[in-house]
Amino acid sequence: MNRSKPFEILAVQFQTSRESAKYFLIRVQKSFKTEKPPHQLILDFMDEQNFEFLPRPHRVATLMNESGVWSHPLHAEPPGLADEEDIYGE
Repeated sequence: MNRSKPFEILAVQFQTSRESAKYFLIRVQKSFKTEKPPHQLILDFMDEQNFEFLPRPHRVATLMNESGVWSHPLHAEPPGLADEEDIYGE
């Protein structure tokens, strides 16, 4: 059985590279201080949200925390980079 990994599904869904999708999932995980959500849970949550564009990783973590999907402490949001506007469609 050939099952796709969460980062592969994310890469196709948001038309990005597999490496970028994997990096994104890891950044969502690193937004939490202690317990890290599994990649599949992050992907399932994002599917429910119907994002049109790939959001910032910390935004996904914040929404997961606020909705009770993953109720663990968050790190402060990192400062944005100058070119993030192009990456995240903002």
